[in-house]
Formats: sequence, C-alpha cells, structure tokens
Amino acid sequence: MFDPSQSYLARPTSKLSAIFEPKTVAVIGATEREGSVGRTVIQNLLEGSGQLTAHDLVQEVAQNLEHAKVTPKHTFEVFPVNPGKPFILGCPAYKSIADIPKHVDLVVIVTPASSVPDLIRDCGAKGVTAAVVISAGFKEMGAPGIALEKQLLAEAAKTGLKIVGPNCLGVMNPLHNLNATFAKRMALPGNIAFISQSGAMCTAALDWSFRERLGFSAFVSIGSMADVDWADLIDYLGHDPNTDSILMYMETIGDARRFLSAAKEVALNKPIIVIKAGRCEAAAKAAA
Repeated sequence: MFDPSQSYLARPTSKLSAIFEPKTVAVIGATEREGSVGRTVIQNLLEGSGQLTAHDLVQEVAQNLEHAKVTPKHTFEVFPVNPGKPFILGCPAYKSIADIPKHVDLVVIVTPASSVPDLIRDCGAKGVTAAVVISAGFKEMGAPGIALEKQLLAEAAKTGLKIVGPNCLGVMNPLHNLNATFAKRMALPGNIAFISQSGAMCTAALDWSFRERLGFSAFVSIGSMADVDWADLIDYLGHDPNTDSILMYMETIGDARRFLSAAKEVALNKPIIVIKAGRCEAAAKAAA
C-alpha cells in the first residue's frame, strides 16, 4: 500500500514544521543559573545546534552527544532572551524577542505564567510561527489559571501562532538534533513518535528507551493541550516520512471528533497505539 508520508511532494505544509524542524529558536527565560529549567533548555538547544562554546561545558556536551549518537549539524540557530544578561553560555543574549535580528520560527518560554500572555503578544508582533510554553500555572491552578490561559490563547489567535503546552516538558526531534525540553538527555533517533500529556510518563519512557536502545522520530510532551492537540500532532506525524508509528499516552481526549477523524485517516498507513489513563474514577481524578 502506498504511504503518502513517504512522498515529499504529497506532504502538506504545516505550521507544526516550525516546532519540529525550526531554522531559528529563541528561549525566553534563558539563564546560566545551575539547576534551573531555563539553563537546561538553553543548554540542550545550544548543544544540538553546535553553538555551545563555554569551555567548562565541552566535556559534558561531548558525553551527551556520544550518548545520543548525533553530531551537531548547525541545522538551527539559537537565540537566548534575557533582559539582564548580555551573554548566556557564551552566546549573545537579547533583551526581548523584538531585538533578535532574524525571523524566529520557534520560541520556548520558561518564564512565570503571569508573564506568558504578554510574551505571546510580543511573539505575534515579531511574526513568530510557534511556541512551546513549558511554564506551569495555568488551568491546572483553577479559575485564575484558566483566565490566564484564555488570555494566552487570545493573543496567539491574533496572528495564528501555534502553541504546545502550557505546563509541559517540551519537544524533541532527535533526527533534527532538537531538544527543546528540560530533560537532561536527547532521545535516541528512531522511527516511533511518542506523545504524552504526562511529563512524568515522558521522563519514565525516556529513561526506559535508553536502557532498551529504542529511538524516536519525535518526542512530545503536550501538557495542558491548550492549542496544539492530538489531532494536530497525528495529522502532522502521519505525513512525516521519518515516522513509522505513533505511540500516545492520553489522560484526556479533548476534541473527540477531531481526534477520531485524524486517527482514522492516519491509521490506514501507520499504526497508532493509545494508552488511555483515567478509566477508573480514582485515576480520572488524578489525571484531571
């Protein structure tokens, strides 16, 4: 049976390409503070891009790349954003997203939740295509967080900016050397796409994959699923020639009609395996 994902001519354009195959990535909230999420995210991205030059990190970088069996290919450029630092890990830092002299495909946000709607507005004004919002403190916090998430989505809708998250681990594309997460190691490259709402499940699956030497074409923590949802990712990965199958850990289904429509179409050519949590009352409360 012909698989349309194997034909680049048949592959539709998608804003999600900016998430999985960006040419330029900015990290808002990048820092050198040891143990912080901002430090881990910017270091992971700089390693993958080959830009990291700080001498005290060279040995650690070499060990991480040896583990993942990938070599930096300068497939994307990284821009740290921090108004209080001129340099982050040896790279020029910018005071705001507006100050970056190039178009930015993907922004990773690791700042407090209260700042995110305004940052998304700034990203829209800059013409940013997509954002991964790692920050927590949205609908999982109740009414104030729900209101904040609505503000975030309203700002994104003004320019059509796509958002993964919030409250997520981030996104990896090992075949692109992209690790836009705060996980310590890059997943191994392979042909399985993994998507999870649970950050803890992502971490557990990643640790297991290293022991089993199992690789991924994409590794996605979808978080609160405020914007980009199951259907969006299934559709994109269904057309990805590097993905042979899709594995999902699902807590809530979201828009069931869109999910089923996308899954039915893609499953004609690629297997989709869904592990559904929250089927009993106690588990459902834990997943909510």
